[in-house]
Amino acid sequence: MESRAVILVEGVSDQHALEALARRRHRDLEAEGVSVVAIGGSKNIARSLEEFGPRGRGMTLAGLCDVGEERDFLRGLERAGFGVDLTRVDMEQLGFYVCVEDLEDELIRALGVAAVEQVIEGEGELDAFRTFQRQPEWRSRSPEEQLRRFFGTYSGRKIRSAPLLVDALDLDAVPGPLDGVLRHV
Repeated sequence: MESRAVILVEGVSDQHALEALARRRHRDLEAEGVSVVAIGGSKNIARSLEEFGPRGRGMTLAGLCDVGEERDFLRGLERAGFGVDLTRVDMEQLGFYVCVEDLEDELIRALGVAAVEQVIEGEGELDAFRTFQRQPEWRSRSPEEQLRRFFGTYSGRKIRSAPLLVDALDLDAVPGPLDGVLRHV
């Protein structure tokens, strides 16, 4: 089926997380004509909006970004003709949601440290995480900060871990940005 809607996300870990959440919510995005597209970073949002939006393919759009990339998404939406002087509330009305810090932070807060550590243990990486926690620059940081950084220390860990963290979520405690973007399409 040809896509009727596109969810634009910064990277592959975001894509895999949303696809996992859709499965858990018993949604078949492909059958619904919804694609989740990793755009390769926030700097590519304007080009993606042009390609898929009203000036391009005319698809229903939604998106997800980290708070650090919110400005890129706001500027991209404005350049693509979705409004001027947009706010985060405006973005959400358009179907674009912002993760506080990032996807991993949202998932860590929703799950709690113990549940995230169980996911890490299931991947056979709890010893590696404990070693990471003992590094001098990370000893004094909160467990949440340590977990966020740990997911980014190894190539592919975020991508592999994102759907596993989503699978561990209580569906009544899904982070708002993830739920919001899927509800929009």
